[in-house]
Amino acid sequence: MNANKQDFPQIEHIESEISRERYKKRYRLSLKSTVFTLITVAAVAILVATLWMPVLQIYGSSMTPTLEDGDIVISTTVSEMKTGDVIAFYYNNKVLVKRVIGVSGQWVDIKEDGTVYVNGEALDEPYVTEKAFGDCDINLPYQVPEGRIFVMGDHRSVSVDSRSSVVGCVSEEQIVGKIIFRIWPLDKIEAIR
Repeated sequence: MNANKQDFPQIEHIESEISRERYKKRYRLSLKSTVFTLITVAAVAILVATLWMPVLQIYGSSMTPTLEDGDIVISTTVSEMKTGDVIAFYYNNKVLVKRVIGVSGQWVDIKEDGTVYVNGEALDEPYVTEKAFGDCDINLPYQVPEGRIFVMGDHRSVSVDSRSSVVGCVSEEQIVGKIIFRIWPLDKIEAIR
């Protein structure tokens, strides 16, 4: 009889093993669920960041003082651009950031002192601290072609933009989005105008 008692496990031991197996099963299910949730959230975040609200870092000084080297900004896709919007666009495998000056059909003219005119009216440009004619090799006044946008950097003396035939006007297909918000550095978080 003593031999039989040792051959069979105790009830407490069986209950302990059953409890341990149930815990392992719940742990595996929780782990799978957590991993699936994290992958789903990461995929959605990547889609949002690339398709609807790309996050970009500014390089160079062509948009100072509005945006400076190292700033991180958020853009959003919009269907229509207007004069004064700050946009990001693809150019030679890079993303450039400039300000919209004129859209399809508008006439852009720049005087020697750097004053910009659109359809004969001088633009009010509080974002420009130093006017400059800059690097301009196009014939002025210039009519913006259909489906194109004329852009200029806010730091007019150093910016290479639509005033140069090298960059030219931006096609709608090149546009990444409109810059709406600076998120870095933290002391300069603000909407971009």
